[in-house]
Amino acid sequence: MTKTTATYATLRAATYEEVRATTYEEVPAAPLGTSEGSLKELIDRTLYMPFPFLASPHEDRAAAGVDVWLRRWGLSDDPAVAEMIVRTRPAQLASYNGPTMDAGLLQLMADQIAYQFVFDDRAEEVGARGPDRLLPLVGESIAVLRDDQPPLTPLGAALADLYRRVQERCTPAQAARWAWYSREYVHGLLYEAVAQSRPAPPAFGVCTSIRALTAGVEPFYPLAEAAQPLEPAPRELHHPVMRRLARLSADAAVWIPDLFSAVKEHRTGGMINLALAYQRSHDCSLPRAVTLAVQRINGTVEEFQRLRRTVEPELSPAGAGYVDGMVGWIRGCYYWSRSVPRYAETDSVPALP
Repeated sequence: MTKTTATYATLRAATYEEVRATTYEEVPAAPLGTSEGSLKELIDRTLYMPFPFLASPHEDRAAAGVDVWLRRWGLSDDPAVAEMIVRTRPAQLASYNGPTMDAGLLQLMADQIAYQFVFDDRAEEVGARGPDRLLPLVGESIAVLRDDQPPLTPLGAALADLYRRVQERCTPAQAARWAWYSREYVHGLLYEAVAQSRPAPPAFGVCTSIRALTAGVEPFYPLAEAAQPLEPAPRELHHPVMRRLARLSADAAVWIPDLFSAVKEHRTGGMINLALAYQRSHDCSLPRAVTLAVQRINGTVEEFQRLRRTVEPELSPAGAGYVDGMVGWIRGCYYWSRSVPRYAETDSVPALP
């Protein structure tokens, strides 16, 4: 049996049920809100992070490029947007998530992260006045991504530029996946506006379902594919094990920032946040809710690690590199969240109720 044949034979042997056999619920529970110190210290103490810190040597260049790109499309003309970019550091997040990417691909990732921060804040602002107010914004994005229609606004023009660059850098299949995941992200923001407008908070499952879309993590996975010398084979890329790894990575990558943003979200009335969903469902303090969320994240990362160890020896180099890209988002979102000014309030809130 050839190496390639062995690879796919091993992958085929793992059914979806086997993939799901070991879940986060097997991870031992951490003490609930019993440690002193700040909420940030509680997170750092209890969160399982097996991946060491890495950063790109192109980070400073990417940061300068983001500023130029935002000005080019008029997105940073608003002082509030310019201030938000300073507080969120999109190039830093790109650097931590894609430390081995070449300078061009890292710039594309950094610009896309900056765009999503701007789009997310704009959608939140417009959607707060009623979900129907979001329809023009959503409609323009879908027209650009699905129908190649010309943009009508600066945000639409920035999105069209990103899509053009993705098509230049990625294969047609990768670009199609990027556009599909980007449309899911746009629709997710509409769902979030609907949930936020209702008098009763969303159920736990609804919250996590919407969060998976609004995270906007999966549109970056085709860029992780494009970073490889060869395109992963479809039967490897779409195997249930790989799909499960992608889901676990995306969940962990967005739930980790939810820990650090819970204070800000709670203050501003946000609902689509894992820690706040635990607080509502368990009627508990924020430190206890954060600890419950940490337990779930720890189990998610543990499952990711187990599956990765199982399949990685049999993956093609392109497939292994793609999984490394998923690792980058878990690791990068943690180290970015704990250091970015946007979530500095977490360090001033006590861990005890």
